Amino acid sequence: MSKQKSESKKIFVGFAGIAIPIIFVVAILSYIFILGDPSNFQGGNVKNHALNMLGTVYQGGVIVPILLGLLLMVLTFVIERFITITRAKGKGNVTAFITEVHQLLSKNDIETAKAKCVVQRGSVANVVAAGLKKYEEMAAAKDLNKDQKLVAIKQEFEEATSLELPMLEKNLVILATVASVATLMGLLGTVVGMIKAFSALAQAGAPDAVALASGISEALINTALGIGTSALSIITYNFFTTQIDKLTYGIDEAGVAITQNFAARY
Repeated sequence: MSKQKSESKKIFVGFAGIAIPIIFVVAILSYIFILGDPSNFQGGNVKNHALNMLGTVYQGGVIVPILLGLLLMVLTFVIERFITITRAKGKGNVTAFITEVHQLLSKNDIETAKAKCVVQRGSVANVVAAGLKKYEEMAAAKDLNKDQKLVAIKQEFEEATSLELPMLEKNLVILATVASVATLMGLLGTVVGMIKAFSALAQAGAPDAVALASGISEALINTALGIGTSALSIITYNFFTTQIDKLTYGIDEAGVAITQNFAARY
């Protein structure tokens, strides 16, 4: 199990290590060639007034590609986590699956319960299948007393759970980190924009209205991107942690049900 856990960890670390640099390259290229397309500005000059939202966002300054990268990172890992957690749930309802396994165990129909795990799939089914296998082994063991058998079953559940849960929680730390970093980067862009705006006001004679408007626009664009990215990251992080908690509860419930059944029967 420890070997499988190590391999799973390498796979997910590898995904993040490859995805993040690619995401920021895509963000920079999008900033230069899509947002900075000359057709988005008057006279085809990026220094002129923007004709659409793409040009307006481009004029947010050098912080914009960083914020775009963070936004793309959130979207990428939201999709990746959604696919992983959906697979972990299996094909059917987790609560109904656990109830069905418990009923089969009460009838001592372990083979059918194991077959249900194969059909259900997912993390909960994997843990239950491991528990059922140990259940059979302990039922046939003659050299252990009842307490030792119960401890062995519980340990099997703990080991199987420790293999499955890291796969579910992997990369959530990225969403949590982006939630804070995006806000800070948006604030940095806001400060830079306001510095430019006040610099325009500080000029002798009539203030440079264009520079003033550009500075304020840059500040507001970075603020909007930073807050929006952070909000999306926080919402999805909380959603996924709630789903993982439900799966963990299902695994714990299955472990208790199987252990209690063994204690009552043997």
